Amino acid sequence: MRKEQKGIILAILAAVFSGVAIPANKFFIVSLSPAVFTAVRALIIGVVFFAIASYQARRGHRSFKKVPWKYLIAIAVIGGAAAFLLYFTGLKLTTAGRAAFLYHSVLTIFTVVLAAAFLSERVDRRMAMALGVMLIGTIVLYVSQVQPSQLWSNPNLGDLLIIVASVLWAVEYVISRKAMTMGETNFVVSFARMFFGGLILFGFVIVTGNAAALLKLSFQQWTNIGVSTLLLFGDILCWYWSIRYINVSKASILLLLAPVISLVGGSLFLNEPAPLLQLAGSAVILIGAYIVIGVKSEQGKG
Repeated sequence: MRKEQKGIILAILAAVFSGVAIPANKFFIVSLSPAVFTAVRALIIGVVFFAIASYQARRGHRSFKKVPWKYLIAIAVIGGAAAFLLYFTGLKLTTAGRAAFLYHSVLTIFTVVLAAAFLSERVDRRMAMALGVMLIGTIVLYVSQVQPSQLWSNPNLGDLLIIVASVLWAVEYVISRKAMTMGETNFVVSFARMFFGGLILFGFVIVTGNAAALLKLSFQQWTNIGVSTLLLFGDILCWYWSIRYINVSKASILLLLAPVISLVGGSLFLNEPAPLLQLAGSAVILIGAYIVIGVKSEQGKG
């Protein structure tokens, strides 16, 4: 199987994991502190990826020495800590369907722009047109309104936090892709993101006085965290593996399958509203994604 095909399949698998995870996490996080929730998951996954990276190193794959540590620390701070905290705080305040489309569309737009600027990834006329279409859809989606309820108490603030988190993840994805082009493995990048990000989040939990909440987690809450952790592990494994083979810009566009799954899941299992304007914005975003599915991954000149 060619690298392009492998990358596409892995990116689509990441989208499936992400699409299922967003409404599931929306349900799980209602009774949990976002900081506690993200810290526990991140540290568990970080330990798993450390074990994988160490195993690879013992088999002769040189790891942890390919790039300066400043890259790995930046990945942890930006993507493993700050973005996760903002995202899950926002998810607690808005609906899963809105969060999914805003997250993936903003992530895609900024990832493509930053990858073109800093990684010399080629953006042709078709991709530029798609980005314009997606931007219109994102604006339409953002201005659509849903009435607050018990499960989405402040959609406007939640949406804004989701958007900021998505921009941060776009920055982190470009740094991650850069680290991999310099020879670092996707397992080391994933380890740095989740393990050190988890340590930062645990520090935040302690500083904000929420450490006691860790000792009060019920069996059901631990079960929910476990399910969420498995979904996140699958998402991260497939995503960072995919961007070893294809441009990060193209991979991020393939992730736009995820919000369709999330929108359906949120409507069916959480009774989330889907206003006509929101559906229209979502449809426009998907049209933009469809335009560039066939664009081949390649680096630009310079």
